[in-house]
Amino acid sequence: MASADTILKRKRRSLILLLAPFTIMLAVFFLIPLGIMMVYSFLEPGLYGGVEWNWYPYNYGRIIGWPLNDYEEFEPIYLKIFLNSLQIAVMTVIGTFLLCYPAAFWVSRMSGAKKNFALFLITLPFFANLLVRIYAWLLLLRPTGFFNTVLQSAGLIIEPLDLLFTNFSVIIGMVYILTPFMFLPIYANVEKLDYSLVRASQDLGANPLQTFQRVILPLTAPGILGGSVIVFIPALGNFIVPSFLGGSKVQMTGNLIERSFLQSRDWPFGAALALLIMASVVLLVVFQLSRQAKAEARGVS
Repeated sequence: MASADTILKRKRRSLILLLAPFTIMLAVFFLIPLGIMMVYSFLEPGLYGGVEWNWYPYNYGRIIGWPLNDYEEFEPIYLKIFLNSLQIAVMTVIGTFLLCYPAAFWVSRMSGAKKNFALFLITLPFFANLLVRIYAWLLLLRPTGFFNTVLQSAGLIIEPLDLLFTNFSVIIGMVYILTPFMFLPIYANVEKLDYSLVRASQDLGANPLQTFQRVILPLTAPGILGGSVIVFIPALGNFIVPSFLGGSKVQMTGNLIERSFLQSRDWPFGAALALLIMASVVLLVVFQLSRQAKAEARGVS
């Protein structure tokens, strides 16, 4: 018994030593900055930028309407921008899903060499700089760009369409950039899909739609949910794509945070905005994990 306890303690010490560097790195580069942001969100903004070390919870009142004092007012525009950011993030998730779900089945049916090449092509955009890819979409969507030129040459339109600096252009850019993050979780589930269950469903008289709804979709649901969360989180707080493809006409919460820190230098307000976005993301992740736990519990029972 003593030797077993000794071995167990040694394993625990080894595990602690292995996890220590990652834990320290997480604390330094995530927990400490998060704590600074939380402290700043409750401080008074300085007259010329920065912070004054006075208790000031009213930064949140400008966003959600409470608490407020004589100097702060609730501004609905911030809530509208936040709701618009949610809408764009949800549309990005839907767009990436519609692209990646059938593509995952198509790639999973390929042979070994072709499959590896297809996976390489899907991850290929990561080899190019993000700004270069965004500038490419600027050239494609502008009034004299590729899409308008083709449509005008085909006689489908007379005047160029306003494709740039719209919610549509921002969603297109988001979908293009975040597609690999949706594809890989879905593909991982599709790759290990047990097709004997699909054949059993067909043998029992189910039509293709019933087979998809009752067999394929539930088995691939974890990948869909995981990919949706991974895409939704960066889409909600993204500020680079809206800055280039949305211009001044499309504002997202990420742009507000960027301007609060870099232009207006209202650090407490920017910190409050960032924490509200993080709270929304945490709620989404908790909701997804709770649903997954309930689904696994039903599967076990």
